[in-house]
Amino acid sequence: MRFVIQRARNASVDIDGRRVGAIDRGFMVLVGISDSDTEEIADKMISKMIRLRIFEDENGKTNLDLQAVDGRLLIVSQFTLYADCRKGNRPSFIRAGAPDHAERMYEYILRKCGEYVPDIQHGEFGADMKVTFTNDGPFTIVLDSDELGYS
Repeated sequence: MRFVIQRARNASVDIDGRRVGAIDRGFMVLVGISDSDTEEIADKMISKMIRLRIFEDENGKTNLDLQAVDGRLLIVSQFTLYADCRKGNRPSFIRAGAPDHAERMYEYILRKCGEYVPDIQHGEFGADMKVTFTNDGPFTIVLDSDELGYS
């Protein structure tokens, strides 16, 4: 499982010209899911993400987590996080999770994040989405369950 977490001043996602999710201050999160991902891995990834201290405190130090700043989440599924570009110029997505499994995991992630943050905004699994956001910093963190030893 991979999360690309971007500290955002604002973020939104549109589908077919219709706004389906928007936040002010918080995290814009792209989520990639593989076939080997489980709810247990998702729980660990979510816990790590929610507790990341990447917002500035009163002294300008990145010392505050999402809940401390009353931040929001905009979560978007992104199978392309599993692109394999080692051979040729056309990425392979064979390591991305099968759609049925990935969608179940994505829905689980949304429900679980709702236990930490009251207002979860999100895209639509498998849709052609237009995501717009202002990266604050810029500040971007990549969490990979394999690198964190969660797999």
